Amino acid sequence: MTDILLENRNAEIAILTMNRPKARNSLSLEMMAVLNEAILRLGGDGSVKVIILKGEGPAFCAGHDLKEMAAARSGDDQGRAFFEKTMQACSRLMQDIVACPKPVIAAVDGIATAAGCQLVASCDLAVATSSSRFATPGVNIGLFCSTPMVAVSRNISRKRVMEMLLMGEMISAETAAQWGLINRVTDEGKAEDTALNMAEVIASKSPATVKIGIEAFYKQAEMPLDQAYDYTAQVMVDNMMHRDAEEGINAFIEKRKPEWQG
Repeated sequence: MTDILLENRNAEIAILTMNRPKARNSLSLEMMAVLNEAILRLGGDGSVKVIILKGEGPAFCAGHDLKEMAAARSGDDQGRAFFEKTMQACSRLMQDIVACPKPVIAAVDGIATAAGCQLVASCDLAVATSSSRFATPGVNIGLFCSTPMVAVSRNISRKRVMEMLLMGEMISAETAAQWGLINRVTDEGKAEDTALNMAEVIASKSPATVKIGIEAFYKQAEMPLDQAYDYTAQVMVDNMMHRDAEEGINAFIEKRKPEWQG
């Protein structure tokens, strides 16, 4: 772990803090690499049940590191190879967050723009302080937010996404919640606490069941209705055969707290 990404633990909850406040936690190649490594490692760590992602300073994440990208134009290929590497790394990071078997919660306190908004949309859950703002403003600088729209369009309706993409304007945390980009709006300075409260509730559930559910949710979302029902019916049958499902049902019937084995 480098100093641009800090990692702390709160019992079974891992807290990752993007720590480039002067650069508004922009997603440089290095930041994406260390963040992706942490997500993959924590996803496979049996002692971790939930991951919280936050940013240090006045921004959650301002998107790609435009200074780094502009500097790449001095190359013989005018930066094409670097741009391809950057977009591939970003796409891989976002997909690995979605594929992570542990729930990932974004705790936003500040702006989340472009790839930073994409990062919020890629997390399973998101909370934000009331002064936080969100945007896909690439159109304002001649660079349409094409990759951010993949994640954002899987959170909110097409008309809302197109408004964000074509207007390039900031939306408030309240609007983001109304549109479905985030789950909850919280008081100033309370994003991490709110995320921790949600994480603690999730951490009390069977980790095996949560893992099954996360994977099934994203798979069925891309399927036609009939295929989705066929797939999730089989998932439920397999889930019923799991020891934690038997324990949970018996505990409910016997009016006691379940003892999860994972």
